[in-house]
Amino acid sequence: MTSPTVQPFFHDQSDTFSYVVSCPETRQCAIIDACLDFAYNAGRIRTESADKIVAYVEDNGLTVQWILETHAHADHLSAAAYLKSKLGGKIAIGEHVKEVQQFFKGLYNVDDVSGDGREFDRLFADGDTFQIGNVPVRVMHTPGHTPACITYVVNEECAFVGDTVFMPDYGTARCDFPNGSSRQLYRSIRDKILALPEDTKLYMCHDYRPNAPGPRYVTTVKEERERNPLVHDGTSEDQFVKIRDGIDRVLPAPQYILPSLQVNIRAGHMPPPEAGGKRYLKLPLNVLGSNNVDLDF
Repeated sequence: MTSPTVQPFFHDQSDTFSYVVSCPETRQCAIIDACLDFAYNAGRIRTESADKIVAYVEDNGLTVQWILETHAHADHLSAAAYLKSKLGGKIAIGEHVKEVQQFFKGLYNVDDVSGDGREFDRLFADGDTFQIGNVPVRVMHTPGHTPACITYVVNEECAFVGDTVFMPDYGTARCDFPNGSSRQLYRSIRDKILALPEDTKLYMCHDYRPNAPGPRYVTTVKEERERNPLVHDGTSEDQFVKIRDGIDRVLPAPQYILPSLQVNIRAGHMPPPEAGGKRYLKLPLNVLGSNNVDLDF
């Protein structure tokens, strides 16, 4: 089997890693978890980060087969639709994105979101396989952070884990998003991701300590099993749930969750234009967190 070439890109605004995974024999590639730049205070979207990926693909003579999402992200706006417009390829995500669409379609009170995933070119089920050129990829459904989270196991030698587990000194993703579950996350990590061979490389979606000692994006199953503070060997499911739920109770909502989800459930497309040709991102009031006040004034 052909080993892939992996090129990381770091998005400072959201501490997110995106990847171009390519087949050195065929020059076919996949782009994973790409980001747009978003200035919240001005409502302005820019493409500088995504354009670095475009330049890398073009400079290396690659052809994009796939634009892959590990889940519908809550911390950045997906660049999937923009990259498809520039480079081609099929946008794909896990089939349980339908649940995420249905929840947030109601939250934003929008009628252009299908709720059945048709905005994406391919919906992956657990166990599905596909190719990046001559490189085989296997899909694992790894829910808990969100119901739609999937892990891409590439050539049975590396895995792109999304927001399930982080670097061994940091821990795991949160589980307090709609239909998230700390018990599910524990099982996804322990029974699936950390059940891969010890030398399997795990590529992170985030590094929340990018300055110590610099952005870190890859570890191994062995390192996670030995050192991860929340899911190392010997940690029971009940222990994990108690700690994870306790942390999540005091975590603030991600800064970009409200603008990002309404783009990401549309496969990276912007909301349709309204009167005058302008597009709007909605800001629902008093829907996140607790201690809501009466807004009937």
